[in-house]
Amino acid sequence: MSGSVPIFHNMVQHEKFILAQREKEVVTIMMSLFDEEQILKSFIRSGRHDEARETAERMIRKGKMSLEEIADYVPSLPLEELKELEAEIMQLA
Repeated sequence: MSGSVPIFHNMVQHEKFILAQREKEVVTIMMSLFDEEQILKSFIRSGRHDEARETAERMIRKGKMSLEEIADYVPSLPLEELKELEAEIMQLA
């Protein structure tokens, strides 16, 4: 019976090793999926940001609203970014 204890211990150690390897695989897969989700969210945010900038640009070009008013209608763009956009538009004009 005493000979079976080292074998059992080796089996437990082997199982722990296998589980640790599987855990690494699961973590890798989850991180990959998380990265893909973050990339997709970033892409969507980027598209929305581009649309907001285009809208703000049209509003600035019309010249009928102050930047503060535009910021109220395009809240995803901070006033500082609107000021930078206005400066870019004025340089191109």
